[in-house]
Amino acid sequence: MTKSVLKILFFSIFISHIFINRSLKALIPYYYFPETKSLQKKGLSIGKQARQILYFGQIKDSLNLAKLAIKINNTNETLWTILAETQIANKLYDDALISLNNAQKINPKKGEIYFAQSSIYLKQSKFKKAKNSLLSGIQILPENFKAIFQLGNIYLMEKNYEKAIEEFDKAIKIKIDFWQAINNKGLAYFELNKIDLSIISFKKAINIEENAEPLLALASCLKNKDINKAIVFAKKALNKEPSYVDFNYREEQLWGEKLQISTEELFEIPQLKKEILFAKTKIK
Repeated sequence: MTKSVLKILFFSIFISHIFINRSLKALIPYYYFPETKSLQKKGLSIGKQARQILYFGQIKDSLNLAKLAIKINNTNETLWTILAETQIANKLYDDALISLNNAQKINPKKGEIYFAQSSIYLKQSKFKKAKNSLLSGIQILPENFKAIFQLGNIYLMEKNYEKAIEEFDKAIKIKIDFWQAINNKGLAYFELNKIDLSIISFKKAINIEENAEPLLALASCLKNKDINKAIVFAKKALNKEPSYVDFNYREEQLWGEKLQISTEELFEIPQLKKEILFAKTKIK
């Protein structure tokens, strides 16, 4: 075979190879696969949208968006916590716990995850688990006064009043104007029959925030000491928040048995009859 023939043959094979490749490319569809960073960014954007519409009360839509965000990016603990928030709003508490567990596996050093777990356990009346989650979170974030306050509330529900006061004091030490913790110290003191300390606590709370709860609690403390002041405080409390006329509502605010009895006795005073009847019409 001559050199010229070989050259022609080689050129023919080369040209046919190019055309075959081009034909194959025309037949095979082309797909765009976004980069990992682009997917992660998109997932976070959708997660933020889910949280935003949850804030505006669109709980079902927010849940669907949060699920989509997780499908796009399931390696981000923030997206798992957002999904948990939407699940809690939809009362899917067990699902929310699973989401938080997934977030915890990704980032076990994020205290807020433990606090969120605790809030779910409280809704389920699983006080021991709620307490353990709070303690784990507080170890990571020891200055979180709201978590410490919630721990005190669990002790209050467990009727461990001394321990509750101890936790409320820790919260107040971090935030000196935390009137809710000061108020709840008063609730605990009352159940320990330390009425004078209750009065001090409720007055301190009122000086920071003239809220209906310490006003009515103080009225209950004063009913046997200064009936006129007790009536004034009780009227002001019911005017601010009529719901405090209801026994069950006060129970939800962690009022103990002794304070509840004292308040029911307070409501027997004839001078409060008008305010009590009006308050009851407001909460129906």
